[in-house]
Amino acid sequence: MSWNPCIEPHCPNAEEMSQIETLIVPRARDLGGFEVRRALPSVERQMVGPFIFFDQMGPAEFLTDQGIDVRPHPHIGLATVTYLFDGEIYHRDSLGTQQLIHPGEVNWMIAGKGITHSERTAPEVRASPNSKLFGIQTWVALPEDSEEVDPGFEHVKTEALPYLEDEGKKVRLILGNLYGHSAPVKTFSEMFYADAVLEAGAHLPLDPEHEDRGVYVVSGEINIAGDTFTAGQMMVFRPGDSISIKAVQPSRLILLGGETFNGPRYIWWNFVASSQEKIDAAKEAWREGDWQSGRFQLPPDDQDEFIPLPDK
Repeated sequence: MSWNPCIEPHCPNAEEMSQIETLIVPRARDLGGFEVRRALPSVERQMVGPFIFFDQMGPAEFLTDQGIDVRPHPHIGLATVTYLFDGEIYHRDSLGTQQLIHPGEVNWMIAGKGITHSERTAPEVRASPNSKLFGIQTWVALPEDSEEVDPGFEHVKTEALPYLEDEGKKVRLILGNLYGHSAPVKTFSEMFYADAVLEAGAHLPLDPEHEDRGVYVVSGEINIAGDTFTAGQMMVFRPGDSISIKAVQPSRLILLGGETFNGPRYIWWNFVASSQEKIDAAKEAWREGDWQSGRFQLPPDDQDEFIPLPDK
């Protein structure tokens, strides 16, 4: 989940593959029966377009009375999007938002100058036998002129998202612009983020309309320019090339990318910023813990605990 310390994945360079600039192989971590695979940030790549953090959560199955309990924690300088394939998450934040996140929906939290949120399994789900959780959580870095915007939260139902279907492929656009369609969520920079499901033998093009482009294989096996890739791998493509993705077997992919920024971002714990000074200020504000009049407040109905500032 978004509070975890950065997992440094092994990221071999794939320069020999003509259309692929970088191949990222995330390292899996078991968080007490809950597996996370982190593709971004990586050794070779901090970002793909504006995407600076990319975690696959699960798939996991919980016993009765178990689930996830990510205590309240802060963010600055980014927006998060939580997208589920299975299960649900109960989101609460310092704006007073209480939102159950279901599969196929978009949950867009703008941290901006500062927000606090928690992610838990709802009591009624926790009480059910064999509850599941499987999805992707990403952070989108905000452009420098938008880092200090007011925090916000937007929830979009599945049926409001553009859905494209043709010749063995189905694509749901989560954020941004792709294949001539636009998602309803307001973003701060040019990007695309989509969920694609392919039947065996189906071809999916990825044209060079976006500056930076990547594909993450959630399940199945795909072929690109004669090379085969399997679940848990992210490919970042060279700019300007027209890409054709062929499903060797039924596959699910996340497509992501967009315009690059004018420089790298500083990232520490849950904070992203264009300067170290902004990171240091956020660290001090969370350390002070002034929940009444300080920079950060706790969610109104989740104030009994929080994640303390790490030592390093």
